[in-house]
Amino acid sequence: MTHHILIVEDDAASLDFVLRGLDAEGLDIETCSEGLAGLARAAEGDFDLWILDRMLPGMDGLSLLAELRAQGLRTPAIMLSALGTVDDKVTGLTAGADDYLAKPFSLAELRARIAALLRRAERDAGEAQATRIVVGDLEIDLLSRTVARGGRAVPLVAREFHLLEFLARHAGEVVTRTMMLESVWNCRFDPGSNVVDVHIGRLRRKLEEGAAPILHTVRGAGYRLAVEG
Repeated sequence: MTHHILIVEDDAASLDFVLRGLDAEGLDIETCSEGLAGLARAAEGDFDLWILDRMLPGMDGLSLLAELRAQGLRTPAIMLSALGTVDDKVTGLTAGADDYLAKPFSLAELRARIAALLRRAERDAGEAQATRIVVGDLEIDLLSRTVARGGRAVPLVAREFHLLEFLARHAGEVVTRTMMLESVWNCRFDPGSNVVDVHIGRLRRKLEEGAAPILHTVRGAGYRLAVEG
């Protein structure tokens, strides 16, 4: 996996030093030499890491990072600076930096800090993914027990949420009534009622209100949660 990194550094010699040091790391690197340009690129780009110099023309690195955090962006960031006192580091970390490296620094240390932040970001992303299920524009938060479709909150009662979670864990697959009875109702035999179909109907109406179909009937087999078309 190639990681996409943005470096915002106005000193040509420092930038060249960093680029040469990261040349063999297999990173996809973009650069900016001015604070406002760096802000715009960071806000619109899909980066795995930002490396920001503290002293920049146009907008300093602290202000740049604080603005990005205010926009809700949580991309890991390393602050580089010739200011290396404890107070300077505290200020940088308070502004939203995940790490602070005082100049001059060794390339080995920079590489190690980059690798550590990327590992942590991947671990955090994996943990977040484990608590969310996404099917098209449908998002299920397993921790808060909330559901949204296209950004619209979908209020569900407990049984409906359990049913939707089961369908979502089998997204794209045909789920039979027997499977739903066993998992959602803990029923090992078919009671001969239409309880599954009634709940599916309610769930479908809530999910598809003003939106495209996502819960499909597979005649003679069951139901499938999927984005089609």
